[in-house]
Amino acid sequence: MRVLRTAAAVRAARAELAPPVGLVPTMGALHEGHLSLLLRARGECGSLVASLFVNPAQFGPGEDFARYPRDEERDCRLFAEAGVDLLFAPALEEIYPSGHATTVAVTGAEERPEGRSRPGHFAGVATVVTVLLSLLAPDRAYFGEKDAQQLAVIGRLVRDLALPVEVVACATVREPDGLALSSRNVYLSVEGRRQALSLSAGLRAAEAAFAGGMRDAEQLRGLVSERVSSQPLAVLDYVSLADGEMRGEIEGAVSAEAVLSVAARVGGTRLIDNVRLRP
Repeated sequence: MRVLRTAAAVRAARAELAPPVGLVPTMGALHEGHLSLLLRARGECGSLVASLFVNPAQFGPGEDFARYPRDEERDCRLFAEAGVDLLFAPALEEIYPSGHATTVAVTGAEERPEGRSRPGHFAGVATVVTVLLSLLAPDRAYFGEKDAQQLAVIGRLVRDLALPVEVVACATVREPDGLALSSRNVYLSVEGRRQALSLSAGLRAAEAAFAGGMRDAEQLRGLVSERVSSQPLAVLDYVSLADGEMRGEIEGAVSAEAVLSVAARVGGTRLIDNVRLRP
């Protein structure tokens, strides 16, 4: 595995990669969810590229940028074991050079629940993804479905700007008890982790009710809210039930594919999760 640190180096190396080229962007702190993306991309692509960059632009004031888990040595070992051909691990100035003044924003992203909760987050995501796609020019880029609104924003970005890359959505990876894998799970105490299961439990309850015929959006949101709010360490941020492309909230009856998502702080650790409801 080649580890490159500069934009110039990756541009030069890109020409040597066998097509199709798959990209898995990460902020490190790898877990089985990341590895599932890497292994899928490895199986579908001639070359596998990954990035390792903790992007400050997508962290808001008071968020966990400074303490976000970092262990490059461990991550590099896991990247290599997953078959990564080229790892781009840049310093800040390679992504945001001196005088950087351009931000990419997807209209409407800040109006959705996750965008409202994290002002500026999706502009930071859209900007760094645009830079990575420009530098690495992958044929396919792989993202997890756990970050449902992020996936929707990146899909819209690629379509609107006619970027020559296929966005590949990959299923959320969970612990055996249902907890969605996240780099932030390491922050959870033993009791916090137990109570964090309320997110997936609430989603499963709503999913089961939907399969049983419940179609009222507010009732479905309520099933999730009730489970999470019942836990003393959990502070609910939002429960959203949006259309399949996450352009707006659904009110009344759910008649087409929808995304039910939840965000909450459990013992101070912010977690998200979601399921797709298909009539």
